[in-house]
Amino acid sequence: MTHPRHALDEVIHAPVRLSIMAALAAAEKADFRFLRDTIEVSDSLLSKHIVILEEAGYVHVEKGFVGKRPRTWLSLTPRGREAFTKYTEVLRQITEGIPRA
Repeated sequence: MTHPRHALDEVIHAPVRLSIMAALAAAEKADFRFLRDTIEVSDSLLSKHIVILEEAGYVHVEKGFVGKRPRTWLSLTPRGREAFTKYTEVLRQITEGIPRA
């Protein structure tokens, strides 16, 4: 199998997870509510996809408080950043017709 689509990471490939990865790639870390509003999903849907990304080792979840209010911050792990970079490179290969290296 030589078509680059075979190299797409199925964990990232779902639209919501791709949106999460892209948003987190642009920042050091992001607040759960900010991420939810940015990618326009419900709390429950975002939580579901974060669990999948966390289990894959792509996202780090940090819980804490701001004053008395609980907060959740999310960031890409080094493995997640590497996986996202590879994923976007494969997309470029597909969309621009670049031969595989």
